[in-house]
Order: sequence, then structure tokens, then C-alpha cells
Amino acid sequence: MGFYDYSVKNAKGEDVPMSDYEGKVVLVVNTATGCGFTPQYKDLESIYEKYHDKGLEILDIPCNQFAGQTPGTDEEIHEFCTLKYNTQFPQMKKSEVNGPGELPLYTYLKSQQGFKGFGKGAKALAMGALLHKIDKDYKNNPNIKWNFTKFLVDRKGNVIARFEPTEDMKDVEAAVAAQI
Repeated sequence: MGFYDYSVKNAKGEDVPMSDYEGKVVLVVNTATGCGFTPQYKDLESIYEKYHDKGLEILDIPCNQFAGQTPGTDEEIHEFCTLKYNTQFPQMKKSEVNGPGELPLYTYLKSQQGFKGFGKGAKALAMGALLHKIDKDYKNNPNIKWNFTKFLVDRKGNVIARFEPTEDMKDVEAAVAAQI
């Protein structure tokens, strides 16, 4: 199975097939409203506004699996994002991205792009220390490590990159721009 064979539910509980995005560049992001990385919504919206008309879609998939940082309902999450960050990209139903209840789409994304590290810098060191307390083997499994992990899918449905939340958003934008 490939990217276009999966679907996720939108905030209303309706199926959204990934085949709807065939021929587009897609950035899939697991998000949270109460996380230190939540301000990335601002950067994501900027990227969306800049590249949406050229074929970019961003799929926002809220997730409460990381320190309970997305406690609200789908409606509350949507209200927060639109009021605080003026987000316009599609927001899906709050879902799990790891474990027995994870979205099959995430099983696929992780199989295509595993964890490669948090990079360098203070945020990377802090994330490494935090994850080591939670999962001593975190470096050796493809699980999503935290909120705002991003997967970039090209116009042919290939999962071409994975960006951890510590990645500079300018690098994420450059990767998106290269596909447009």
C-alpha cells in the first residue's frame, strides 16, 4: 500500500482519503495546542499561505499522546488554532500516532521515514534527555517522539522526508519549496 491508499478522519468524523491529494505536495504534522513547539503553527500557516496555490497541502493531525498537551475537543483545538494562529489548512480529528490505536497512515509514514535524530543545539539536547527518560531505546525505533513531527510527501505520493520538532522551520520550508 502507498500513501494514497490511506485515509484519516476530519474533525467531523468524515473519511478524508489521501487520494484527494494526489498530485499535490503534502506535509503531514501531528500537533498540540499546549506544547513548547505550538508556535510552529505560525510558521506552518506562513508556509501554507506561500505555497498552497502552487500545490501544497498541510494536514494537521492533533495528538494528545505526548504529555497530554492537546487536552481539548476537536472543536476547541480548531478554535484555538484559528483564533491564535489564523490557521487555514485542514485540521483532522484528534488521533494517536503511536501504539495499538495509531492511525494506519502513521504506521505507513514511519515505515517510510524512520527517526534519524534531533539534530544539534539546545532543543535537540533537551529532547534527547527527555526521551531517554521515557524510552531508553528511542533512537532505535521509528515511533513519533513528540508533537510537531512532520512528514513531507511529494506529488507522486513518496514520503521523502521526516522532520523532528527540533528541526529549523526554515529547513522545512526549503524542503517544501524544492518540491513545488
